Amino acid sequence: MKYFSKASSSSKNNASIKIKESEIVFGTTPESADHLPNPAELFLGSFSACILKNVERFSVLMHFEYSTAEIAVNAIRLDKPPRMDEINYELKIYSQDKNLNIDLLKKNIEKFGTIFNTVKSVCSVTGEIKQITE
Repeated sequence: MKYFSKASSSSKNNASIKIKESEIVFGTTPESADHLPNPAELFLGSFSACILKNVERFSVLMHFEYSTAEIAVNAIRLDKPPRMDEINYELKIYSQDKNLNIDLLKKNIEKFGTIFNTVKSVCSVTGEIKQITE
């Protein structure tokens, strides 16, 4: 598989990434730090998207139903060299389904996620999945 995106920025302004029919605006200036995502946050967003896409994928393969999935991701950045060092996630799956096997789902997400595997090859990744039956 091959992927493509195109990004641009202008001096002393923000930037955007174009992917298919979507445009994602992100901050590159101190003035945008409080209201636009920065590149590190976009990176964590991609990690989150990978996991959520795999929840949907494995709900079909593992034969379980869910109403909503939510993920929160925290990261620790090192300064020298600047890089992500630790990533921790908490995935909540709202489901009444007794067929939801959390351990197998976690194993599959961590084995077959493209972004997940790319990230875990360069930094520590830990996480927890919780089934919420409310």
